[in-house]
Amino acid sequence: MDTINNLVAGNPVVIFSKSNCCISHIVVTLISSYGANPTVYNFDELPNSEAIEAALGRSSLPAVFIGQELIGSSNEVMSLHIKGKLVHLLKKAKAIWV
Repeated sequence: MDTINNLVAGNPVVIFSKSNCCISHIVVTLISSYGANPTVYNFDELPNSEAIEAALGRSSLPAVFIGQELIGSSNEVMSLHIKGKLVHLLKKAKAIWV
């Protein structure tokens, strides 16, 4: 888990995904549409991806962190978006200001 904490630290929004995952692309696009600039780590491009995936303990991608807190995957992000709570989390994490 230290590896994940190090990758997430100092970044308001971090998304772990795979470069060929269309759902991950949608989540990145949604978050970016609010003006945030998420840090994206693609498992297929990381040298220690198996260890990171195991530490996340997740089978579904993307794994989204906002404000160094694991929010979840696309279902949780879309739910926050629909409920109007995603912007608040992005502001709280200082990923966006307006």
